[in-house]
Amino acid sequence: MRRLPMLLAAVVAPLLAAAGVIGVVSPASAESNGGVKVMPLGDSITEGTQVPGGYRIGLWQRLAAGGYRVDFVGSQYNGPSNLGDHDHEGHPGWRIDQIDANIVGWLNRYQPHTVLLHIGTNDVLQNYNVSGAPGRLSTLIDHITATSPTAEVFVAQIIPLSNSGQENAVRTFNAAIPGIVQSKANAGKHVHLVDMHSAVATSDLIDGVHPTANGYDKMAAVWYSALRAVPGSITTPPTSPSASASSSRPPSSPPASASASASASASSSPPPAGRSCSAAYAISGQWQGGFQATVTVTAGGSAISSWTVTWQFANGQTITQSWSATITASGSAITARNVDYNGSLAAGASAQFGFLGNVSGTNSVPSLSCTAG
Repeated sequence: MRRLPMLLAAVVAPLLAAAGVIGVVSPASAESNGGVKVMPLGDSITEGTQVPGGYRIGLWQRLAAGGYRVDFVGSQYNGPSNLGDHDHEGHPGWRIDQIDANIVGWLNRYQPHTVLLHIGTNDVLQNYNVSGAPGRLSTLIDHITATSPTAEVFVAQIIPLSNSGQENAVRTFNAAIPGIVQSKANAGKHVHLVDMHSAVATSDLIDGVHPTANGYDKMAAVWYSALRAVPGSITTPPTSPSASASSSRPPSSPPASASASASASASSSPPPAGRSCSAAYAISGQWQGGFQATVTVTAGGSAISSWTVTWQFANGQTITQSWSATITASGSAITARNVDYNGSLAAGASAQFGFLGNVSGTNSVPSLSCTAG
């Protein structure tokens, strides 16, 4: 009785492959390289619709180049040959509730140490009780942290949509996420916010929903920066003995000697002639005891290769998480420096970084100073 389906498969599969429909044939068992288990989790944007492999391609390549050893895990499998590990948990068309209905089984089966969660786009596209989406996301995160209490969970604010009405819904949904993440972190959960929305523009979307290859690579850069900022979320790459002291620290907490030398060089060596930048600070979300801020850095009339933004908090604000910049604090004085992928800016071009903070009472906007290199 099974002979006919087998014959049909033998005939149809080569035809689909010839037509470009089948990119990668799923293996009988999951790939594994023995590294830290990372589960890319979400919908078609995790799967890589339009660009098979999606952000996982650029993320894998960055991790490999950085000397990190990871093992992508999940029940799904796709992507090109230059993606070293094709496993993932991205399900095209799925909403938050559908991921939530399966998450406990996936976590128990694959035991990830790190989870990369980008979900909510289909709740908006399907207009599925959008006002309840933040609550569903909060419940999903609770199920992840209860099932895998030691896992590092990175929760993304989802990328934009080209349709203006749907984009308004995305922004409303995203505005609720920092408070959700902060509440979990305050409860001792290993949950971290990732601002993916600012990383991708609507011009980076191939069909108004899914990124182009370049858009997916922008996502990869943000994931990579977020992972490196949280100690233990991925392995420490091999280093020479002289570099080992600094390699174990996250980018947001450089060793004291490195900070001192950077300060000395900044004060003694002026930026190259003609290079300048400006910075604008915006409070993009606020809730009881906390807030989210975004800083936009813009190059002046000449291209720049690096930037440093400084400011002074006036109301006792403290920074708890940051992304797309290396931020250090000395009392109320804050210094933010570019990371590896957003320091070089053409004349007039901009980059953004952001952070979560704690505040009690007034939350005034500080005056910023920007120095270009």
